[in-house]
Amino acid sequence: MSDGALPPQDKEMSLVHHLLDLRNAVTKGILAILVLFIALFPFANDLYLYISEPLSRFLPDDTSMIATGVASPFLTPFKLSLVLAIYLAMPYLLYQIWWFIAPALYQHEKKLIGPLLFFSSFLFYAGGLFAYYVVFPLVFGFLSTAAPEGVTVATDIALYLDFVIKMFFAFGLAFEVPIVVVLLIITGMTTPEKLSHARPYIVVAAFVLGMLLTPPDIISQTLLAIPVWLLYEAGVIVGGMVLKARGKNKDEDEDETEATSDQNEAANKRTKSSETTTEPEFDDRYADQLDEDWDDSDWDDTFDQIEAEFDALEKNQSKQRKNDAGPSDDDEPPKK
Repeated sequence: MSDGALPPQDKEMSLVHHLLDLRNAVTKGILAILVLFIALFPFANDLYLYISEPLSRFLPDDTSMIATGVASPFLTPFKLSLVLAIYLAMPYLLYQIWWFIAPALYQHEKKLIGPLLFFSSFLFYAGGLFAYYVVFPLVFGFLSTAAPEGVTVATDIALYLDFVIKMFFAFGLAFEVPIVVVLLIITGMTTPEKLSHARPYIVVAAFVLGMLLTPPDIISQTLLAIPVWLLYEAGVIVGGMVLKARGKNKDEDEDETEATSDQNEAANKRTKSSETTTEPEFDDRYADQLDEDWDDSDWDDTFDQIEAEFDALEKNQSKQRKNDAGPSDDDEPPKK
């Protein structure tokens, strides 16, 4: 495994170090919520008027929302400011969670965190906006007309805020379905084919989820179930695209590896051939040439000629030695 694929902190951290990091992450998250709460609380009443507008438009002209609790006029805007601060600080809170677990992640896992944080935050807020601008007008319009004759609709501000908070978080979490589906696919826990085959069960589960998270009316249940199903299909499509992109990159890496190995093999062959050509081959080539130019009779004549030349040379040397030695005793003339 390459160094880039290893966790950035491969040495073991002590428990105290982990607790200190956790404390820092929690402290930063609380401070972010506190800062947003302080900034929003002076506008708490205006924020509540804005939140209650989808219901207020369907109330009779001579009625308004009421506060049945003694402290509700103060606690309800206070609670709204606090919940809205947490709602707005959600991306930063997710970032602090990532900062705490980042040392234990591999490099390829860290590359997923940025897109994951962005799209999860975007879809969470998109779910809340969908609930406010699409679901609330339809639900409140239906519920206001369903009241029996003679009944005046006067909703408690605390109960309405609880309902709105529940709907915001229900739709926000429901819109995270594509993130969950994509994560299941890219981690290998399932495949797009299996998820496509499970489509009928997902549709039923979406309506069950709508029944549990929304008021007991068919409109809100349907308005939650249909987006969940569509987002599920979008997650399957995106997950399949990610798998194809990964497979393409893997094939390209394999091709590059094969090309590199082929180049190395060719270089090794060239090196071996250059080493082989530097070795002397003169004797073999010369012997082959002699074999081609001369036959056996030519070789015999050549050896006979050389032998005759050696004999003649030996005779000449013998005569020369005799001449140098002078006449022998047998050749001296007789004495008188």
